[in-house]
Amino acid sequence: MKAAFLPSINSKWEIREIQTPTPSPNQVLIKINASGLCYTDVHITKGELPLPLNFPLILGHEPAGEIVELGESVTTRKKGDRVGVPWVQKTCGRCEWCQRGKRLFCEQQQGTGVTLHGGHAEYMLAYADATVLLPNEISHEQAAPIFCAGYTVYSGLRAANPKPHERIAVVGIGGLGHLGIQYSKAAGFHTIAITHSKDKEELAYKLGADQVVTSGKDLKKNGGADVILVTSNSYKPAIEAFQGLRPEGRWILMGASNEKLIIDPLSLFLNRHQIIGSTQNDPEYLYEALDFVAKGKVKVMTETFSLENISEAYDKVANGEIRFRAVIRN
Repeated sequence: MKAAFLPSINSKWEIREIQTPTPSPNQVLIKINASGLCYTDVHITKGELPLPLNFPLILGHEPAGEIVELGESVTTRKKGDRVGVPWVQKTCGRCEWCQRGKRLFCEQQQGTGVTLHGGHAEYMLAYADATVLLPNEISHEQAAPIFCAGYTVYSGLRAANPKPHERIAVVGIGGLGHLGIQYSKAAGFHTIAITHSKDKEELAYKLGADQVVTSGKDLKKNGGADVILVTSNSYKPAIEAFQGLRPEGRWILMGASNEKLIIDPLSLFLNRHQIIGSTQNDPEYLYEALDFVAKGKVKVMTETFSLENISEAYDKVANGEIRFRAVIRN
């Protein structure tokens, strides 16, 4: 089979021909039909995240495909099942966080495309119990980005615990933000997009935004927001938008950056604001995120590439030339 390997930190990805792996007990072999290339792949390639990487490594933590082989003892999956695989595949099962059902905090977790080979290949192995069955109505290309981008955004929305009457604002109308607008609107909330771009203003309305404002000052002038979803890789517009947060508002951080994050502590104190970091939270959120796509209420905007052209896809993502989501198709 063909696979895209990262030999080491800051190296170029290499397409290699290797033997197709055989599933061990409790694993399945998946024929990958679509694998999302996420900006997190850029952070991993550059060594910008404190992760226990195993080189040479096949990246790709947004895989979707079809099970073609079962390992011994697998009873919950069948050949032909259409599945995706989230970031966390396996944990120790014994620590406090595992016992509390919060596996994402386990210090011994094994992650897709991090400690375990990921989806930028023709086939990949995954633990059967980690796989998630795809709704029949969703394509592999639409499903793949939900396993990181959609899961992350929808988890952030759920972590904010918005009430029915509250207003949601989304900063950054890109790979995460275009999903944030749709999920917020699909969930029934008054949704506000924050962007300086006239081009993205038109798009935001098409995605379902009720209002579009240019800044936090403009947001405050137009009634403010109870929840601000920070989906941008730059914190500057997110910090500026903070001034539009209503009292007892929640500022949900889900876009990663190396920039310093400086927030006025007086505003936190006087307005009882909350800053909440959010990645991929409860498994039920992934189920709900996929369900919205399956029902046609959320659509991922993608640009597709072949596995042979994955270096081109990586360069475009790294240079900010992919407007929304990049997907590798087999």
